[in-house]
This record gives sequence, C-alpha cells and structure tokens, in this order.
Amino acid sequence: MFDKIEAIEHRFVEIEDALSSAQLPGSELVKLSRERAEIEEIVVLYRRYRVLQTELADSAEMLASEDGELKELAREEIQALEKGIAELEQQLKLLLLPQDPRDSRNVLLEIRAGTGGDEAAIFCADLLRMYTRFAEKQSWSVELLSSTESTKGGLKEVVLLVAGKRVFSRLKFEMGAHRVQRVPVTESQGRIHTSACTVAVLPEAEELEVEINPADLRIDTFRASGAGGQHVNRTDSAVRITHMPSGLVVECQDERSQHKNKDKAMKMLRSRLFEQIERAQAQERSETRKVQVGSGDRSERIRTYNFPQGRVTDHRINLTLYKLAEIMDGELDELLDKLGTFHTAEQLKAQQSST
Repeated sequence: MFDKIEAIEHRFVEIEDALSSAQLPGSELVKLSRERAEIEEIVVLYRRYRVLQTELADSAEMLASEDGELKELAREEIQALEKGIAELEQQLKLLLLPQDPRDSRNVLLEIRAGTGGDEAAIFCADLLRMYTRFAEKQSWSVELLSSTESTKGGLKEVVLLVAGKRVFSRLKFEMGAHRVQRVPVTESQGRIHTSACTVAVLPEAEELEVEINPADLRIDTFRASGAGGQHVNRTDSAVRITHMPSGLVVECQDERSQHKNKDKAMKMLRSRLFEQIERAQAQERSETRKVQVGSGDRSERIRTYNFPQGRVTDHRINLTLYKLAEIMDGELDELLDKLGTFHTAEQLKAQQSST
C-alpha cells in the first residue's frame, strides 16, 4: 500500500513543479489541476502519517529513560500516536479504493414524468424542487437547460445543469425510477395512486473530451411554445439539434435568444454523447463495475416516496426513513451518506477478497 502512496506523492510533487513553472496551455492546466485535486488528500494524510511515525519512534526511545515520569508520559504518547496512526491507515485505505474519475464533475440532471399521467408530471415538479433545494444547501448553482410543462401545473420533463464541488459524487446514485404513492389532488374518493418519474444523472462533458463534427449535425429552429410572452411566438428562437451518427436529438426553447438555446442544446448533446462513450467503455471493463449501488439503469426502481405514511424507502439498501417532508425539502444528506457508505463497504469487501 505504501509503495503506491509514495508513487502518488512523487506524482503530486511533479504536478506542483509543472504548475509553478512555465506557462501551460489552458487544457493542460485544467488537466493537471484536476489531477492534483484528486490526489491531494492522500498526500496530506500520508505526510501526517509519516510525522506521527517519527513521533512514535521518538516516544519509544523515551521509554529507555530511567525517569519514571518520563516513561509514563512516553507510554501515554505512544498509545495516542498508535491510535492516530491506525486511523490514518484506515483513511488511506479508503482513499486508495478505485475512484470514479467523474466524481468531481458537474452534472446534467434530467427528470422525466413516467407512468401516472398528470400526477407523475406533478411529482416531476416536486422532484425538481427537491433537487434544487438540495443544491442550494450545498452552495451549488443550478441552470435550467430545458423544460416541458404539463396541463395541470406539473412538468413532463426538465433538464438542469448543476455545477459545484463534487456534484456527480453526491448525485450519481439518484439515477433510476422514483415511485410516489399518494392521493392526487384530483382524486375525489381519497384513493392512493402510484406514479413514477425517471431521473438521469449525466456527468458534464467538456468540448475537448467529445469531438463533434459540425457536418454531423442537423440544426432546426422553430417557434417556442409555452411561457415567455409574445416574443417566443414571433421569432424562431427554439433550437433542435440532431446528431445524425448516433440519432440523438436535443432541443432547447427556454431562452429568448436562439444563440443561447443552441449553446444549451450543445451542452446536453455533448453530455449525452459522453454518456454513450462511458457506457461502452464500462461494458468493455465490466469486471470493474461489479461493485455498485444498483445497476445505474434509469428504468430500475430505486426509491418509493409514500405520502400517507410519511416515509421514503430506498430499495437498494433496504433503508426506510420517516422524514418524507424533510427529504422533499432537499434534506438528502442522510440518504446519500448511507448510499455512499454502503458503496464504500462493498468496495472494501471486493478489495479484500481479491487480495
């Protein structure tokens, strides 16, 4: 383990030297800065570990002293140092687990109404509020890229760009089908209905990672519909982009400017193409994908929100919390922490069984 950590520390020094030397191209600067951030915590902990090891050796030498008080002090210090060293070793083991290289990325969060008609569309709007509130609590920024309203005040679908610190690492386990059980406001007989929405969490792709040939694109403009006043009905501000090699189609009409709508649509297209590439690579190295929370398939039912009982159940880890109101208000930390802990525990088991 420590040979690997020393190699990481050596790489950290190389990166710092490169960053402090001659000017680097922008793409290389971004790449090195990201790599440095990914390994910095390991290096900091390892350097602290070495300091404690040195202090432990010094305290061990104090035991040879003939001074009784000095010996007792040394024993106390050794006990505290050994505990600190053991804790650092455990933290280092966790940090050396295979890291998802996408964890530090921003995400495109897509929420779509599924089965359940108008009630599913209303629940789609509820999930939008839940994730937006959670993002606010994390000091993340949220940008609306695309949305389609339903007839009863809900949303058929909505796409957000969520940007901030380690967004994908926190939201990646949200992908899947979210089921709601409640009495719709339109239900006169008080019967509980079951509806569902699907959530997709796509890591944002950078232009350098996904090369798109303009000749492969068909770009159509049309008049936007829905909210926006008369302006949207007078100009062809909405944009639809078709990537012909893959068949992917994205559109955006939320901005008054055709140029802004095109930029947002390209963000969505780039990230969806990036997801296709990532999925293909994951299939090729499927043995490294065995340890996960759920399949990551957006059709898999991952969670149920039961309003009459005030509970939320995550089916992947058999966790039920009677905190539905708080969760719907964006209090997702407990859920996400337990999902992350479960995932880490499974990784540790896999690591131990392979050694």
